[in-house]
Amino acid sequence: MTETLSPVAVFREAALRSDLLKAEQWERAAKEVKQNLASEDRLNPELVCEEMSKVLVRDRILTPYQSQQIRAGRTKLTLGNYVITEFLGQGGMGQVFGGVHKIMGRQCAIKVLPLQKSDPLSLESFAREIRLQSNLDSPYLVRAFDAGKDGKVHYLVTEYVPGTDLRRLVREHGRLSMQQAASIIAQAAAGLAYAHESGLVHRDVKPANIMVTPDGHAKVSDVGLAALSFGPDDDPRAGMVVGTADYLSPEQIRTPDQVGPPSDIYSLGCTLYYACTGSVPFPGGDSKSKCRRHLNEMPLKPTQHAPELSEAFVDTIADMMEKEVSRRITTAAEVVMRLSPWATMDADTNDSGSIQIGEGMQPVAIPAAGILSPEDSFGESMLDEMSWDNVGSAASAPDSSTSSTSSVVTPPPPPRDPPPENPVSAASQATGISSPTWLVSILVFTAIGFLFGYLTARGVLF
Repeated sequence: MTETLSPVAVFREAALRSDLLKAEQWERAAKEVKQNLASEDRLNPELVCEEMSKVLVRDRILTPYQSQQIRAGRTKLTLGNYVITEFLGQGGMGQVFGGVHKIMGRQCAIKVLPLQKSDPLSLESFAREIRLQSNLDSPYLVRAFDAGKDGKVHYLVTEYVPGTDLRRLVREHGRLSMQQAASIIAQAAAGLAYAHESGLVHRDVKPANIMVTPDGHAKVSDVGLAALSFGPDDDPRAGMVVGTADYLSPEQIRTPDQVGPPSDIYSLGCTLYYACTGSVPFPGGDSKSKCRRHLNEMPLKPTQHAPELSEAFVDTIADMMEKEVSRRITTAAEVVMRLSPWATMDADTNDSGSIQIGEGMQPVAIPAAGILSPEDSFGESMLDEMSWDNVGSAASAPDSSTSSTSSVVTPPPPPRDPPPENPVSAASQATGISSPTWLVSILVFTAIGFLFGYLTARGVLF
């Protein structure tokens, strides 16, 4: 007859089998727990297990997640050279865990492809993600460090970003000021500019994919759904609508296999709209209705949510969210330039542009992007030139994930004259800027920077 082990014995056996602690560490903790519970007339095994867990976590022998898993009988807490320390959540391609390298002790995030997604399409997409991320090295992008396979489990290792994502930041602290929103989005744009120069299109830019550290640095995450803009035939997901409905560009909906960097600009504009208003552009409704509104409508003017926003700032959002690519800001570098009057790229400073979100923020995982089937795509649609002022008032909603009622929007205005052939001229007209192109503006900014450095070196300044 097989003897039934007590919960404490089961906990001990599983803990030792995990290879995360040694027998002497267990015995030392058990001795302390026995002393702490000496006054108990009758020891409850579950109470003993709970106290053992507290001591092992306190002494940093186990993490709370590891203790919980071991008590549940799950002892596989390593992947290759990495020890799993915590569960962060669900990512675009699978589960995301916090981990530590066994030898180097470096913290990291580990993205694991679920076994049920080990079909050829998912494995090819995952392999693409690994290859793409290995070539990215920007302070404004979440870096990839390593990749591997443990048995049947495929995983990708990236840097561990403390803090929170932009979606949670706005949910918990409310809408951001122009300076704060511009600083975060400008940094995200700098990361996207680097990715675009490397031939990548993100395709799922959204607040949940922008990590914000406690000192205000922003990093774009989850580039695993990016498509090779220089070779769409190499993307196994080409032809699918990949992204999140609240932030999809019109061209992602109409021609998902032909998106380029301007699509990311539109999504980043929607993200900026959310950051400074606290509302997604089209709250309420299902994914299909949101897609139709991205095609045919303009959201409420941001100042109806946040009256303090300047017209120049609102114009920048409008130019990022232009439905016609020819009228939209088309490069991430131009977004950085346009936001420069309000943005602070160095978030360590204590001016109004930096974001102080407090200590103790924990990293969060990135929710999975939605993939709409070809049947959910939409046909041809009039992409008329629209303006904020032509949109009626509507009730706002803090976030579409909790909203089920669409805002009331008046029909879009009739089409105006065709846009000018030069998209830069169109952007200038939309923003009220008279004539300079972005290239001239960059030269001006460069000249100012040179003059500033010269005067500083001569002791005229500071």
